[in-house]
Amino acid sequence: MSRAQTLYIEGDSIFHKLSGVSKILLFVLWTMITVMFLDIRVFIAMGIIGAIMLYFSQIPWKTIKPLLWIMVVFNIINVIFILLITPQYGTELVGTNTELINIGYAYINKETLFYVLTISLKYAVLMPITVIFIFTTHPSEFASSLNKIGVPYKIAYAVNIAFRYIPDVQREYKDILNAQQARGLAFHKGEGKALEILKNYTTIFVPLVSSSIKRIETVSNAMELRSFGKKRKRTWYSYKKLSGLDFTFIIGCIIAFAVAVYLKNNIITGFYYPL
Repeated sequence: MSRAQTLYIEGDSIFHKLSGVSKILLFVLWTMITVMFLDIRVFIAMGIIGAIMLYFSQIPWKTIKPLLWIMVVFNIINVIFILLITPQYGTELVGTNTELINIGYAYINKETLFYVLTISLKYAVLMPITVIFIFTTHPSEFASSLNKIGVPYKIAYAVNIAFRYIPDVQREYKDILNAQQARGLAFHKGEGKALEILKNYTTIFVPLVSSSIKRIETVSNAMELRSFGKKRKRTWYSYKKLSGLDFTFIIGCIIAFAVAVYLKNNIITGFYYPL
């Protein structure tokens, strides 16, 4: 986190040098390619490319690690729900049924297990690009880039404010949590019963929401005093012009997307199941 209390991390990597427009294009096209396919081979290739880009972004591991755990937990929960609710969904995709695990009311088959593995990788490959985009793009530059590609500046500025206040909300959450723990309230496993811990968390979220609403009112008043929204256009302090590196990067992204569209329409048309 930067000194300005934003999610942006200062650095000198290739992604820090790119304009926000280039990174927005990368994020959008990468997401579209991920949505297009249901093929584990594509996701393995994208995962390797994403890991390489994440390495060259020079984002500290201590920043990536919590997000990695969130992604893992999300995938585990998603897999559990799929296997319990639709244990034979893979059969609908490939037409075969190889029963493996008896869960009482149905069998989880091999086809569904391969499907959940594919889906897990599908979600996982979105993480590197998301991390790169969030932590190498300054909120003000991001807002100016959105405005540059046609997004109204009022919406772009709202996104800018949201990114700026995420760290503030996180810091305030920790302050309230520490204050409540000092009063003797239980928040961790082993300190009390599950219902008691859940109830104690409401003592955090209520003041947190209240303070956030007050902050919104303060920012809104400050923007009104500065006549925000009076003009149809505005200038941006943090806008970064497109460089030769940006144009090269944009062309590469467009070519990669065109190749992906060709593969989807002619070669990789559905769910890949090799077993």
